[in-house]
Amino acid sequence: MMADGAGRIVNISSIIASTGYNGLSVYAASKAAAGGFTRSLAREVGKLGITVNAIAPGFVDTELTKSLDDDGRRRIAGRSALRRLPEADDVASMVEYLLGEGGRNITGTVLTVDAGNTA
Repeated sequence: MMADGAGRIVNISSIIASTGYNGLSVYAASKAAAGGFTRSLAREVGKLGITVNAIAPGFVDTELTKSLDDDGRRRIAGRSALRRLPEADDVASMVEYLLGEGGRNITGTVLTVDAGNTA
């Protein structure tokens, strides 16, 4: 990327980086570090034409969350403004956007995809 004078980097963080979660302190710390790394690296390589961003998903409708009972899933979805869980495709679409022309002037940002859980 540096030799080409252009490139895109998209890191994956988590809303847990900013909200915390019981029993996930090490996970939260590592995801918070990803946010700091994203912002610092964006400044370091921006002059070379490289963008660096991160996406912070919330609870996403995946096999992991499908293993929860219906009440647990309803409780998690109920905490969000949209009263639903985002899907993996929602996160993938954000990655696609950042990698495409729409993301050419977005750098050093952590974008949240959580159906309004942290709103």
